[in-house]
Amino acid sequence: MTAAMTQQTIEQLSINTIRTLSLDAIQKANSGHPGLPLGAAPMAYVLWTKFLWHNPKNPKWFNRDRFILSGGHGSMLLYSLLHLTGYDSVSIEDIKNFRQFGSATPGHPENHLTAGVEVTTGPLGQGFANGVGMAIASAHLAATFNREDCPVVDNYIYAICSDGDLMEGVSYEAASIAGHLGLGNIIYLYDDNNITIEGSTELAFTEDVTGRFEACGWHVLTVEDGNDLEAIEAAILEAQEVDDKPSLIRVKTVIGFGMPKQGTNKAHSDAPGEDAVRETKRNLGWDEEAHFYVPDEVYEHFRAAVASGAELEAEWSERVDAYAERFPAEGAIFKQIAAGEIPADWESTLPSFEGCEAKATRAYSGEVINAIAEKLPQLIGGSADLAPSNNTSIKSSTSLEAGNYQGRILHFGIREHAMGSLMNGMALYGGLIPFGGTFMTFSDYMRPAIRLAALSNAQCIYVFTHDSIGLGEDGPTHQSVEHIAALRAIPNLAVIRPADAFETREAWRIAINRRHAPTVIAYSRQKVALIDRSKYASADATSKGAYVLAEASGGAPKLIIIATGSEVGLAMEAREQLEAEGTPTRVVSMPCWELFDVQSAEYRESVLPKSVKARLAVEAGVSLGWAKYVGDEGDVLAVDRFGSSAPADVVFREYGFTVENVVAMAKSLV
Repeated sequence: MTAAMTQQTIEQLSINTIRTLSLDAIQKANSGHPGLPLGAAPMAYVLWTKFLWHNPKNPKWFNRDRFILSGGHGSMLLYSLLHLTGYDSVSIEDIKNFRQFGSATPGHPENHLTAGVEVTTGPLGQGFANGVGMAIASAHLAATFNREDCPVVDNYIYAICSDGDLMEGVSYEAASIAGHLGLGNIIYLYDDNNITIEGSTELAFTEDVTGRFEACGWHVLTVEDGNDLEAIEAAILEAQEVDDKPSLIRVKTVIGFGMPKQGTNKAHSDAPGEDAVRETKRNLGWDEEAHFYVPDEVYEHFRAAVASGAELEAEWSERVDAYAERFPAEGAIFKQIAAGEIPADWESTLPSFEGCEAKATRAYSGEVINAIAEKLPQLIGGSADLAPSNNTSIKSSTSLEAGNYQGRILHFGIREHAMGSLMNGMALYGGLIPFGGTFMTFSDYMRPAIRLAALSNAQCIYVFTHDSIGLGEDGPTHQSVEHIAALRAIPNLAVIRPADAFETREAWRIAINRRHAPTVIAYSRQKVALIDRSKYASADATSKGAYVLAEASGGAPKLIIIATGSEVGLAMEAREQLEAEGTPTRVVSMPCWELFDVQSAEYRESVLPKSVKARLAVEAGVSLGWAKYVGDEGDVLAVDRFGSSAPADVVFREYGFTVENVVAMAKSLV
């Protein structure tokens, strides 16, 4: 930096570098959203150069501050910041390759693709809620491990959110629980530019946003001019002083600042065109013929501003070592959590279930959770106000509440959408394994978050109970019918429907060991059949997705019945009658399609041999997808309509889930 270069000059030069890099990338890609990067560049500059604790050379440093661009459509803002501050994941060539196939700079930020991107954002409101989950994780770990004179977790969760984020219902759900919990480690910058794609926010968004957040228990500040760096800095400093409330800093900006159509919806999205790019650069005092230009002094300024990152991490590492020396047991656990590891012998705590009595699989699940919880301090979770029904309470722990963040029982409230998004944030914060429970039918409310967990490689465990028409009297509004099929359609998501206690145990083993992917475990409300594992196959092969539970007499089946969950017991009863009547029948338990599909061709053939065309699938859900396993000559006993309000046994009988009907359908295939 030249001696003549003043602080004010370098700051403005740096901000305009963010703006022009973003503009050039969007124009070259001929698509993107220039409005947010140009308008929000000043607040992002202040945050990243004066407040954010991070180490670009180690993007996964555990005690770093987390920054979330909740308005993920403005991704070029984040990519510009990552490049300028020295992250190897985003080179100038990557910026030139914005929105191209295989690039590290996709249209919306993806955490698994680009180091420095904390969460995958784009669907509005999700990043906002993810940040609340991260704040819960940070608060929990700080309360569990910090000592007064030796804090090992003391970071902030920062975000830039937009008008669109705050319109989405999930942000309100998340804001409500953040305020209830008093999460003072949250500082969000609200890019208040009054514009959406259709035009002014006056078209649909005229509420008192400040009043809403204050009512939710947030500390709210306002910066009247989004280009006023001193005011932005002062607001963040004030927010840091508030440790018992999350903070929202409302920053009033001009969308597409400097563009010919700044302040209008025309500046929101799409490439502005070459003429508009040149005019914008002129308005910013930039060389209009310079493309992807970063002045040397800007590189120097940004890299100097974050040079302390390595020093901060080194100081933290020394602190952790000193902590581990003073508190050996806690230190060992903390280091394991910070490294993203789990105890090697955790599986030894899984219950054997030998001699167990007949229960609903949801009850067996509760036993597993409580058996493994002590060996897995990383495990934390709860329910959307259904814990007594979902069996999701860790009985040896307490509730996580304001003033008791070390508790491991989460009360998400009746906020399924936020629950899913908070779980994503907790998982992506690192170290913790979150689980969340509700009725299977309410997975619809969580679907956007579940999809993002699968896309983001987040280890979330969904405990979905009341998984079929077996729910009974509550009727079709609560009886999940199409939900298993809908969840199976999500890539990278394992959907497991255990048949008994032993498959329930194995389902949890699978879910805990799937370190970089989410898992759904679907449980029954009603009791399931006791399967004599000394007589039939063990449940060890649950990890293969499907296995031969009961072989046909003589080992050569003429018929295969494939079943999942509570219907496996029905299949076994039908098999007994079919065998007694002279039809060699194999029963295949298929708790997880996704795991079966990735097995070797040889294994899949051994379970479902092509030579056996007579196949009957039995599942109390829609038939969609089962043709893949039963083939053209097979059949499916399914529920291709909504359920009914009646006792479970009556509904099952009326819908054909009886031994007599299974036997009749099977005979028609042989």
